[in-house]
Parts: sequence; C-alpha cells; structure tokens
Amino acid sequence: MKKKKILVIDDEEKTAELVKIQLELSGEYEVMIETRGSHGLSAAQKFKPDLILLDIIMPGRNGFKVLEDLKKDAKTMPIPVIMLTSLDDMQAKIKAAQQYNEGYLVKPVTKEALKAKIEEIFKMREGK
Repeated sequence: MKKKKILVIDDEEKTAELVKIQLELSGEYEVMIETRGSHGLSAAQKFKPDLILLDIIMPGRNGFKVLEDLKKDAKTMPIPVIMLTSLDDMQAKIKAAQQYNEGYLVKPVTKEALKAKIEEIFKMREGK
C-alpha cells in the first residue's frame, strides 16, 4: 500500500515533530514539516501532500493566510486541510470553514482523534 503524504505546517517544532512521529509510527503516512507559514504554499507545491495539517497562530503568515493561499492556487486547492491549532474559538472555526478547510481540531489532540479525522477525510475523498 502506498503511504499517504501529509504536510504539517506549524511553527511549534516540537508539536510538529510529535505529530510526525505519531503518524509515521502507523506505517501509513509519510510526513513533512514546514515551520514557517510563509513557506506553506511552496512546501505544498513541492511535496504534493494528500492532506495538510495547518496551525493558525504562527508569526508572519498565519494559518488563515496560508489556507487562503492554498485554496487560491490551482495546484493546491484540492488538497484537504485540517486546522490543527490551540485556538479554540468559534469565530476562528467559522472563518476556517468559510475558507473551505475540511476539519478543525484543537490542540492538544490525541493521536486516535487525529488519525480518525484524517481517515474520515480520506474515506470521504475516496467515496467510501
């Protein structure tokens, strides 16, 4: 089975590394990390992930701006994006939904909840 590629865009390197380890341990995913929001679009264009996990609160280019960039670019628009953030705020959830994200998880999140959300999106995309 071909591994699904996941791009984590999060300025908190330790958090991103933990997510990477948890997902790669399953043997189902190949994970790349980008710690700068300003490089999120180019990282997605190069890596061509099957899914993106995106933090909101980042210096410089925040997650909303990165999401906007991703959804405006023809190459990255179809990639599903899950917001993975410590921002547990209804306005943020609404804004993310308006920008066509596919999920919103609040950190800290269990590896089971994260994997379940990822699998849910892949199953929906595959029409199962």
